[in-house]
Amino acid sequence: MEELQNGAARPRRGRGRRRRQPQPHDGSVLALPSRPRRIRRHRKTAAARVGALRARTLLRKASASKVEPAAGALEAPAEQREPSRSEPRTASVSVRRRVEGRPAVSRLLGTPDPLPGPRGDDAERPWDSPLQQVLAELNGIPSSRRRAARLFEWLLAPLPPDHFYRRLWEREAVLVRRQDPSYYGGLFSTADLDSMLRHEDVQFGQHLDAARYIDGRRETLNPPGRALPAAAWSLYQAGCSLRLLCPQAFSPTVWQFLAVLQEQFGSMAGSNVYLTPPNSQGFAPHYDDIEAFVLQLEGRKLWRVYRPRDPSEELALTSSPNFSQEDLGEPVLQTVLEPGDLLYFPRGFIHQAECQDGVHSLHLTLSTFQRNTWGDFLEAVLPLAVQAAIEENVEFRRGLPRDFMDYMGAQYSDSKDPRRTAFMEKVRVLVARLGHFAPVDAVADQRAKDFIHDSLPPVLTDRERALSVHGLPIRWEAGEPVNVGAQLSTETEVHMLQDGIARLVGEGGRLFLYYTVENSRVYHLEEPKCLEIYPQQADAMELLLRSYPEFVRVGDLPCDSVEDQLSLATMLYDKGLLLTKTPLV
Repeated sequence: MEELQNGAARPRRGRGRRRRQPQPHDGSVLALPSRPRRIRRHRKTAAARVGALRARTLLRKASASKVEPAAGALEAPAEQREPSRSEPRTASVSVRRRVEGRPAVSRLLGTPDPLPGPRGDDAERPWDSPLQQVLAELNGIPSSRRRAARLFEWLLAPLPPDHFYRRLWEREAVLVRRQDPSYYGGLFSTADLDSMLRHEDVQFGQHLDAARYIDGRRETLNPPGRALPAAAWSLYQAGCSLRLLCPQAFSPTVWQFLAVLQEQFGSMAGSNVYLTPPNSQGFAPHYDDIEAFVLQLEGRKLWRVYRPRDPSEELALTSSPNFSQEDLGEPVLQTVLEPGDLLYFPRGFIHQAECQDGVHSLHLTLSTFQRNTWGDFLEAVLPLAVQAAIEENVEFRRGLPRDFMDYMGAQYSDSKDPRRTAFMEKVRVLVARLGHFAPVDAVADQRAKDFIHDSLPPVLTDRERALSVHGLPIRWEAGEPVNVGAQLSTETEVHMLQDGIARLVGEGGRLFLYYTVENSRVYHLEEPKCLEIYPQQADAMELLLRSYPEFVRVGDLPCDSVEDQLSLATMLYDKGLLLTKTPLV
């Protein structure tokens, strides 16, 4: 825990704003970094406490089968079975597509909204689309990590996610044909875009780009100011593609979609929407620095995808300039996307797309894994490792040979001088020793902190809303606030609101809990948000972070006093980071 408190200099991520169409992102499952050593070694490890907690939970579930819940109490769902894909679904949902009027501050800052799901009169309506079905299904899954896995499974279906990650991620372009135009129904439409232009403060350049690609030349034709319907649709009629940046800032459904998936990737999930007029092309051939999932929403579009031209472009770290047609070879994939289809391609894969046959196209590109590589991680680790090695090991402070310039350097690269061989061996030995000084956990924490800042605010299920501070019945009535005074006690059972919403980071000898619940739906509109965690509460905070989704009694938190237990739990609950097993009254 001392390492966690001391932390490390914050590495620079180099993340820019979302660019063009994202590239597909393949990857392996990321292992959680091992925890730093702890302040109070006489306590049980967090892993041991989580194991004991789960054992007690199983015993409680077994004994609770004979106990009826108190009248009026809302029982938190126990282990919930996901419905079989073949089982008929009888519930229905109405997905809120947008909010009329200009975006309110609370909406842009990400005040948590519930996931869409069957509620009240909605329960008897027919399902509108497979997307709305799966969003309603997510509303009944208690674990945010399971929700993320389920939504990604739906996105790739019928392709199994395990096969995708093992064989295709970061390797191949992938086409999923569905022959189901309603598959993405309710995610985003041209009607949604038209309504945004009329009712939202959409600005050219900031939110909307108008571009076209004619005779090998790309043009961006953004006028200054607000993108009113007359200006935007006139540009469209003139052959310009309209690219909507950050649709999640305006569309609640896109926000919900990305907020769930970002936990699956462990990396920021962004998106752009592209509307292309018939018989036109908006952008020149290029590759991007992100993994891209293209969701065809309306119309048809011809796509050509090309492998990286040489090894230096494979899994590119930066986006390319525009290419001419002469720069390209034969496409590895050429296909016409239709509504419901999915196209994935890794970063570094060159791509271009055009509309034909008098039909427009609307697609959403989901992007992720920008600058999320081993190289980026080591770029942050190695300077800190060298600094620590110089401070702690005398071998790194010994002087260079006085005559090393007589046999080292480019002009001596072919030399067989034994002094050169010895010098190179010394360098290899010292580089190998750097691993012992590498602050791997500290850098992992800093990258996790950056991810927390990058993330969209969470979208809450009905259960999470009812059992968190958002579900308290406090309100203004008859000239005064009523139902005030609900408090946590040592008997209250709690767990974190969701799995990936907070991270404990050590900086400058102090501990801070960075969290996502107050993030903006606009990328980095707000500064990172955090709470200071005092050393005597650090073990308890670790236990809460690692025990999700199991409940923990406030009285079982490993603090030195009841006051510390209650103050930590109350602070987290009031901030919207904890939920309780039953509603507070």
